[in-house]
Amino acid sequence: MQGSNTSDMIFSVPRILAILSEAMTLEPGDVIATGTPSGVGYARKPPVFMKGGDTMEIEIEGIGTLVNTVEDEA
Repeated sequence: MQGSNTSDMIFSVPRILAILSEAMTLEPGDVIATGTPSGVGYARKPPVFMKGGDTMEIEIEGIGTLVNTVEDEA
């Protein structure tokens, strides 16, 4: 439902890293949450939410694709 590229970000990845590294020491494995592209489900009319069986794919060009399937609530 959402598709974007880092080139669409307001701040570039190098700029985000520079800003963060001024305030803290970044370590290998740190995760930096940068937000989400437009089209989030809760803002749609009507809202759309993920449910059991849905698949989420995240791709980093040149590295690979992470695929996860949403599980029903326990």
